Amino acid sequence: MSYNELFRSKTKQLAIEVIEVFSALKYTDTIGVIRKQIIRSATSVAANYRAVCRARSDKERFAKLCIVVEEADETLFWLELLEDIKIIEQVKLDELKMKTEEILKAVSAYRKKLSLES
Repeated sequence: MSYNELFRSKTKQLAIEVIEVFSALKYTDTIGVIRKQIIRSATSVAANYRAVCRARSDKERFAKLCIVVEEADETLFWLELLEDIKIIEQVKLDELKMKTEEILKAVSAYRKKLSLES
């Protein structure tokens, strides 16, 4: 399995896990807002990383990668916010945060590498 295939799989799996965890929560106004935002950002990480792999130019690859970094960081923000307000069990939050941080670190390093090559 190539690095791109592995990473596409990791980003997609994160999106699936976020959807599963947040879809299972009972509805409240607060949870409804957070659910919408975190599902949007986590699925955007996966969709835009897929676009990185299909980019037609280095500039397009870099632009899509910047979106992946922003969306991964936003996903992490929502997870940290949830940690502070204690809506989800800590073990599940820790797992999601670890996966999100791993993705964020890897794509940030890749973005830096691409910007140095330009």
